[in-house]
Amino acid sequence: MNFWTKVAGIILRNRYLILLGIAIITGLLASQMKYMKFSYTEANLLPENHEANLEYNKFLEIFGEEGNLVILGLKDSTVFTPQKFNAWNNLVNKFDDLEEIDFTLSIADVQKLKADRKKRKFVLEPLYKTDPTTKDEVLAIKKELFEKLPFYDNLLFNKETGTLQTAIYIKQDIVNTPKRRDFIFNTLIPIIEKFEKDQNVDVHISGMPYIRTLNAQNIQDEILLFVLGALLITAIIFFFFFRSYRATFITLLVVTIGVTWAFGFIGWFRYEITVLSALIPPLIIVIGVPNAVFLINKYQQEIKKHGNQAKSLQRVIAKIGNATLMTNITTASGFATFVFVKSDLLREFGILASVNIISIFILALLIIPIIYSFMPLPKKKHLNHLERRWIENVVDWMERMVKNQRITIYFATVIVIILSIIGVYKIKVSGSLIEDMPKSTSFYKDIKFFEREFGGIMPLEILIDTKKDKGVMKLSTLKKMDKINETIESFPELSKPISVVNLVKYSKQAYYKGNPKYYQLPTSQEQSYIFAYTKNTNNDSGMLKNFVDSTGRYARITTFMKDIGTDKMDIIQERLKAVVDKEFPADKYSVSITGKALVFIKGTNYLITNLVFSLSLAIILIALFMAWMFRSPQMIIISLLPNILPLLITAGLMGFFDIPIKPSTILVFSIAFGISVDDTIHFLAKYRQELIANNWRIKPSVYSALRETGVSMFYTSIVLFFGFLVFCLSSFGGTIALGGLVSITLLLAMVSNLLLLPSLLLTFEKKIANKKMFKEPKIEIMPPKEEKIES
Repeated sequence: MNFWTKVAGIILRNRYLILLGIAIITGLLASQMKYMKFSYTEANLLPENHEANLEYNKFLEIFGEEGNLVILGLKDSTVFTPQKFNAWNNLVNKFDDLEEIDFTLSIADVQKLKADRKKRKFVLEPLYKTDPTTKDEVLAIKKELFEKLPFYDNLLFNKETGTLQTAIYIKQDIVNTPKRRDFIFNTLIPIIEKFEKDQNVDVHISGMPYIRTLNAQNIQDEILLFVLGALLITAIIFFFFFRSYRATFITLLVVTIGVTWAFGFIGWFRYEITVLSALIPPLIIVIGVPNAVFLINKYQQEIKKHGNQAKSLQRVIAKIGNATLMTNITTASGFATFVFVKSDLLREFGILASVNIISIFILALLIIPIIYSFMPLPKKKHLNHLERRWIENVVDWMERMVKNQRITIYFATVIVIILSIIGVYKIKVSGSLIEDMPKSTSFYKDIKFFEREFGGIMPLEILIDTKKDKGVMKLSTLKKMDKINETIESFPELSKPISVVNLVKYSKQAYYKGNPKYYQLPTSQEQSYIFAYTKNTNNDSGMLKNFVDSTGRYARITTFMKDIGTDKMDIIQERLKAVVDKEFPADKYSVSITGKALVFIKGTNYLITNLVFSLSLAIILIALFMAWMFRSPQMIIISLLPNILPLLITAGLMGFFDIPIKPSTILVFSIAFGISVDDTIHFLAKYRQELIANNWRIKPSVYSALRETGVSMFYTSIVLFFGFLVFCLSSFGGTIALGGLVSITLLLAMVSNLLLLPSLLLTFEKKIANKKMFKEPKIEIMPPKEEKIES
C-alpha cells in the first residue's frame, strides 16, 4: 500500500480526533497573540557586529540617542505680531513639565553670549526678558536674531524665508518604547491641533520619533486591511471559478485558521511586528488558497468520474498530498534561505514565512477532506466549472502553441531575455528611510517642508576621537573640524552643520561685543585670551555638553540629511572621507561617519548582497531537490529555466519603470521564485504519471499533463495574482511595488510554465527518452494512474 494511501486512511479514520487537535492548537496559538507588539525602532538591516552598527553604538554610548528630537516649524507672515509671536514661543511651555520631555528650545529660550570684561568670562543673557507687546518690539527681536546671532541660524530660524523652528527633546529612555507613542498621539498632536485652531496657523511637525510613531501606526492599520482584503478578493475569485458557497467557505475557514496561527507564531516567538512581518498573515492567505484549489479541484474531478465519496477523498489525499507537500516545501525553502542571512529582520521573516507555509499545507490537507467527508456529494452544478468552455479554450490555445508554435515561443523568450537584461542595467538602489512612506499623508508633506526650509530631518553624525582628554578644544582640532563643516555646507542635500566649532565662533563674536562679522574661529593670537574667558565661564549652562563629551576627548558634528538615495550618499561619504583622511591623521585621530539614516542606507546595500546569496541558495536548493526527486540532470535545467525567466523579466521591468531595489522590493524575487516553482512541480508530477500510463511516450504525456494541470495552474495563478494585488492597497510605496511586482511575476511564471516548460520537454524528448533517467524518481510524487486505492 502506498504511503499516502495509508496517510489518507489515518486522516479519514481519525476525523474527530484531528479536528479536536486543530482546535486545541488554534486555541493555544490564539492565546499567544497577546504577546504581539509593534516595533518602536527603525528596522536595523545589519548584523549586530557589523562595523556600521559598532560605530553607531559607540556614538550612542558617548552622546546618547540622536533620534529623540521632535521639531515644530511655522512659516507664516503673521507670526511676527505680538500675540502670535508670544503664543508660538510659549507653546513649548506646555511640554516642559511633562515627564516624557528632556528639554525644549524655542526663540524664547535664546541666550546671548556676552563677554564680562571685569570678571574675564562669558555670561549668558536672555534675548528678551519680557514678552513683547508691540509689533516694533517683535521686529526688533527678529532683527537682532536674524542679523546678529548667526549661531542660531538654521537651528531656530531660517533668516532667508522667515520660517521659525522649535525643538522638543524626548527623554532618551522612552524614545524606543510605547510611551513615545502615547506622548505623540495623546499629548503632542492634540496640543498642536488646538494651537493651530486658536492661532489660525499651520504648524509642521517632524523628527524621527514623530515619523516612526505615525509610520508604526500605518503598519498597524494596514495589517487588518491586508488580511480582510486578501480574504475578500480570494473568496470572490474562488467563488467565480468554483461557483460553490461550500468550497468557498471551506477555503476561507482553512486560511482564517492559518492567519490565526500566523499571528500566534509571531506572539509565541516574541517577534516584533515590522513592515516585513506584517506581510506574513496576508501572504499565508494568498499561498493557502492555491492548496485548496488543487485539493478541491481534484475532489470534484474524482466525484465526476465515479461518484464515490470515500474513494474520492482518499484519492485527493493520496494523489495531491505529496505533490502539494513538495510545492509547499519548495516555497518554504525559498523563504527559509533568509535564515542564513545575518540580518535579524530578514531572519525573522524567513522563519515565520517557512513555518506558516508548512502549517497552512497541513491545515489544508487535514481540514478540506475531513469537512467534505461530513457533507453530501457535490451537485452537478458544482461540477460544471470543470467543463467551462472558456477555460477549455484557454487550454486548447496553450496546447496549439506548444504543438505548432515552439519556434515562436523560443524566439519570444530570447527577445524578452535581451530586453530584460537591458532593463536590469537600469536598476537603481535606494536606501532612503522615508521613500516608502505614504506620500499623501501630512507627515510626509511636513518632511518635505523641513527639507526645503532647514535641509532635512534625518541626522547624520560625525564622531571625532582626539585620543586625548581636552583634545577637542585645541585650535588645530577646531580648524580641522571647520574644514569638515565647510565640506558639509557645500552639499545642498545636507543642512548647515552644528558642533563645538559654532560655539567657539560665537565666543569670538561675543568677545568682540557681539559683532556678527567676528563669527569665526579665533586666530592663534586671539586663542589664548578668548579661551581664557571660556575656562572662567560657568559650564552649568550646558551649551558644550551637546557637542563635546565630559572629558573633552570626543566631539560630534551634526547635520541633517534630505531624502537621498544610496548613490548620492556614497558621493557625500567619499568627499567627507577624503577631507577626514587629509585633515585627521589616523595615528592621532579616529573619525567615524554615523547616524541612523546612514546605518539604514548601509543596511540596504548589505541586504542586496544577502538577497543575491539567499536567492542563489534557493535556486541551488530547489535544483538539488529536483535532482533528488526526478533523478535527471536534464530535468533540473528544464524545470529551473521557466522559473528564472519571470524573475529576469521582473528585474527588467524594475529598471524600465524606475522602481529601485530597496528593502521592500528586494523580497519580490524570493517570494515569486518560491511560489512559481510550485506550478513546475505540479506539472512535472502529472507529466511523470502520464509517462507511465502512456508507456514512456513523451508527446501524449506532455499534452495530457498540460490539459489536466493547466486548469488548476490557471486558477491558482489568477488567485495569486489578485491576492498579491491586495498589497497595492497599501499607503507604503514599497509594499505597493512588492504587490504589483510579485503579481506580474507569478502571472509570467504561469505563462512560462504552461508554454515554455512543455515546449522544452518536447524539444529535449530524445535526450530524456534515451537516457531514461526520468523513469524512476527517488520519491513518488503521484501514484501511477492504474494504482488502486482502497474504497
